[in-house]
Amino acid sequence: FELFQLPARFDVDMETLDSAYREVQGRVHPDRFVNASDAEKRVAMQWATRANEAHQTLKNPMLRARYLCELNGVDLQTESNTAMPLDFLMEQMELREALSDARAAKDAGALDELDARIRGERKPRLAQVGKLLDAGDYRQAAQGVRALMFLDKFGDELHYAFEALES
Repeated sequence: FELFQLPARFDVDMETLDSAYREVQGRVHPDRFVNASDAEKRVAMQWATRANEAHQTLKNPMLRARYLCELNGVDLQTESNTAMPLDFLMEQMELREALSDARAAKDAGALDELDARIRGERKPRLAQVGKLLDAGDYRQAAQGVRALMFLDKFGDELHYAFEALES
């Protein structure tokens, strides 16, 4: 956020972000340092890389949400904290069972239905996480981010199931 002079908020104006990114890249792009010393070229490359990484983080809503939590001292503990509300975990079990059934039956229609369900569930959850982040409730937002990570992982498995049908 600081690199692009943007407020540290979930709600980011993408045009402003892209414009700030282009402005930073215009100043630090390695092509501008062709005749510079090796040290200056290396620094320019580091800044360009940092700008690329920052842009990708802020452009992606999930990465932006994770970053905002971490920036505000909330460790998502993605490896060690898998505690989720019981109803959410039950829903995940149902989804996985439905995915397993659809894979076994090679049922593209069922996979499409699961995909639509996940997309439909993900959008309001992401909006809620954004509201929590912009309200400063980083701990509750972190719980929402972890739930979204479950959904994203399921979405990846669903994608692999579609690929398996196509092959």
